[in-house]
Amino acid sequence: MNLGQLLLANLAVITALFTSAWMLSLIRRDAGIADLFWGLGFVAIAGVSLGFGTETHPRQLILALCVSIWGLRLSGYLAWRNLCKPEDYRYATMRKKHGDHFAWRSLFMVFWLQGLLMWVISFPIQVGGFRGEGWPPTILPGTGLWMVGIVFESVGDFQLARFKSNPANKGKVMRSGLWRYTRHPNYFGDFLVWWGLFLLAVEPQSWWWTILGPVLMSFLLIRVSGVHLLETSLRTRLDDYEEYVRTTSAFFPLPPRSCERTVRGEIKNH
Repeated sequence: MNLGQLLLANLAVITALFTSAWMLSLIRRDAGIADLFWGLGFVAIAGVSLGFGTETHPRQLILALCVSIWGLRLSGYLAWRNLCKPEDYRYATMRKKHGDHFAWRSLFMVFWLQGLLMWVISFPIQVGGFRGEGWPPTILPGTGLWMVGIVFESVGDFQLARFKSNPANKGKVMRSGLWRYTRHPNYFGDFLVWWGLFLLAVEPQSWWWTILGPVLMSFLLIRVSGVHLLETSLRTRLDDYEEYVRTTSAFFPLPPRSCERTVRGEIKNH
């Protein structure tokens, strides 16, 4: 099998996986099940790519292990958080908008769209898992970025889950821990994970097109389904969120700005 055949094989696996997820969503009447398959899909891709490689090298195993740890953690966390709860507001809004046509439209607009994005984002994983030989100089910074990212993402999710578990915090903004330095530590951690995986898997002959994977993931996290979409909702649902926006970095961790300094800056700009 050559690389082109592997890419098509993974596309077929992704299509089958998300079609199965779609059928399960019809039974459960919950399109949010797609989110649970996001992490699992990358684990499947890493396994297929490694299995179809001509030889198995240590770097390929490290890459598959890193992807599996990230994917299983994410899917496990989302299952714990979302199962047995009402459908996510994003999908509930789509269901209301499309009415009786939502079932079929969700196949294309939710499940197959996520599958296509997954296929592109996973280009580095597919290439690295298929023929990741040797020990390039990028392997250490790549592994380091991945480790920092997975810790950032995991700790951020844990801190927010603990905060939300206290009924007294309902409607309030999480401002402690990592959330003191960035409004989205989990998304920032995800960002580091995918750039780390790219450096771990990168090869001289393919970096110029596999870089599309982390670039697309970064764009989604910052401008589409991550920070931008979530903040549009949070501004209307949480008390004092506007103040949190003024004092805390949106994405990259930075020391919090004081309210007094922020107000002075706004007055100066006017």
